[in-house]
Amino acid sequence: MPLSAAWAVAPALRILPRQRVAEQDALEGIATWLCRFTPRVTLQAPRQLAAEMGGSLRLFGGREQLEPALRQGLEQLGFSACLAWAPTARAALWGAAGGGAPLADLPVEVTGAAPDVLRLLRDLGVRTLGELMRLPRDGAARRLGPGLIDDLDRALGGLPDPCATFTPPARFAARLELPAQVTEAAGVLFAARRLLLQLEGFLVARQSGLREFVLTLRHPAAQPTRLVMRLAGASRNAAHFTTLLQERLMRLELVAPVEAIRLEARRIEPLCATTGSLFQDAGDSGEGWGPLIERLVARLGETAVHGLAIQDEHRPEKASQTVAPGALSGEPVHRTPQAPARGARPVWLLETPRRLAENTFVLLAGPERIESGWWDDDEVRRDYFVARTGEASLVWIFRDREGGWFLHGIFA
Repeated sequence: MPLSAAWAVAPALRILPRQRVAEQDALEGIATWLCRFTPRVTLQAPRQLAAEMGGSLRLFGGREQLEPALRQGLEQLGFSACLAWAPTARAALWGAAGGGAPLADLPVEVTGAAPDVLRLLRDLGVRTLGELMRLPRDGAARRLGPGLIDDLDRALGGLPDPCATFTPPARFAARLELPAQVTEAAGVLFAARRLLLQLEGFLVARQSGLREFVLTLRHPAAQPTRLVMRLAGASRNAAHFTTLLQERLMRLELVAPVEAIRLEARRIEPLCATTGSLFQDAGDSGEGWGPLIERLVARLGETAVHGLAIQDEHRPEKASQTVAPGALSGEPVHRTPQAPARGARPVWLLETPRRLAENTFVLLAGPERIESGWWDDDEVRRDYFVARTGEASLVWIFRDREGGWFLHGIFA
C-alpha cells in the first residue's frame, strides 16, 4: 500500500525510520531464546527464523505441548509470531509468511520471486503454489527462470537446502529501548523479564549457568544506575532471576525516569544437571539454602548476609572471616552434638569479650593456653576454660595475663 493511501486510511499514522540494526538485534535475541529448545536455529533476515524441532519433540512432549510453549515464550518476549511446521525449512518459512496455510494453498508471493516473475504468474492465472506445481516443469523453467523452480524443489525436499546455523555469542549482553520512560521499578521489571528470558535461552544453549548478572538502567539526564545481582550458586532459571531482581527493585528509588535497560551476564560457568532421587527424602521439603540466601541478599543488601571462611589462626577472633554467600563450595558437615571438651570451640563468639566476676562461674575443663599475634602488634596471652554460669549455660571464658576473667563464647 502506498504511503499516501495509508495516510488516507489512518490520518493519525506515525511514520518512523526503519532501524535495521535494531531488527537484527531483535532477531538474534529470539534466536538466542530458541536455542533452549533446539541447537539448530537459522536466521532468515529481516523477520524470519527457522528451527529444526524434529529432535526436540519427544523431549518437550510432542508438538501439542511444544507449540503452545513457543507461542507463550514469544509473547513474553514481546513479539507476535506466525508459526508453521513443514518437513523442510523453506516450506516452513513460506508457510509462516502465508499465515500457516498448507503449502499448495500458499500464494506465490511467499516465494519472494522477482516482481516481473510474479507479474508473469498472474498473467498466466497462477495464484498459488499448488497451481505452480501443476505447470509443465520444463516450460515453467524456460519462462520463469530456473531459480523459482529450484526453490520450489528445495521446499519439497527434492534439492538440498543448506542453512547457516546460528551460534549464540560467547558473551551475553542485550539492550532494550523502552517504548516510554518508566518512573516506577515495576515497569523496569516487566521490561527486564524479556532480557532474562533471552539470557536463559543463551545459558541453556551453552549448557552453563551464571553467578552474577548486571542490569543497567539508563536515564535521560542522569548517570546510569547499575544493579549487580550475585548468586550463591550457578543458575540459569529466568524465573529465579526475576524473583531476585524484583526483591532488589522493591528497595530501589529511581533517581530519574528510565529510558533503556541493558543486561549483562558475568561469571558464567558450566552447569551440570543433577539427578533427583526416586523417592523424595522426608526432610527435603524446602527449596534449598541457595535460593533462600540469594533472596535474603536481594532484599536486605549484600552487607547484611554473608558466609564464614575458616582461617589458619590461633586467636579465636581471627580464626574466621566473612565472605560473600556462595564464595565457598562444598556440602556442610553434620556432626553429632556432644559435650564441650578440651580444645572445643563454641559456635557463638562475642564480638568483644565481656568481663566476668570470679564468683559467677564454675570451671569444668581447661586450661588451654593461647599465645599468638606477636608479629602484628596484636599479641594475646590467654588461658581458656569451659565453664558453667549461674544461668546453667556452658560458656567459654579466659583469664588474661593480668588475671582478669572474660566471657568470650557460648556453647549452649
